[in-house]
Amino acid sequence: MNILKVGDRVSNFTAKDQDGNNITLFDYKGKKLIIFFFPKASTPGCIIEACNLRDNYNLLKEKGFELLGVSADNQKRQKKFKNKYKFPFPLLADENKFVINAFGVWGPKRFMGRVYDGIHRKTFIINEKGIVEKVIEKVKTRDHAAQILDS
Repeated sequence: MNILKVGDRVSNFTAKDQDGNNITLFDYKGKKLIIFFFPKASTPGCIIEACNLRDNYNLLKEKGFELLGVSADNQKRQKKFKNKYKFPFPLLADENKFVINAFGVWGPKRFMGRVYDGIHRKTFIINEKGIVEKVIEKVKTRDHAAQILDS
């Protein structure tokens, strides 16, 4: 797993959101962008994390941030997740793991003694020039917006 680090330039990417729209990094040129990677839509930790970001969305926007959520779920699952919890930000359906691999968040995980490959819950804060300013490696799902705002 080769995770992007502070100071790295993010390569442009294109991925479909929950509605089938193409989203690219260039869409956010000149803006501060938060990209949060989550393991699976509609699972307990992912619900808590995404709802915390939703509940603090206006504050994050006031601070100049745009948000993108990314998982390997398909568009239908992402759309259901977004609509059920009324997220005001897009969720990328990165089924081919192009974005996930570009950020280096796919790799071995351990749960209850079992090792398997999956998405590591990480968040990247990217500046207006497409450079990684911060990586949050230990996401606190219940207080994730505060982690971002403290950066």
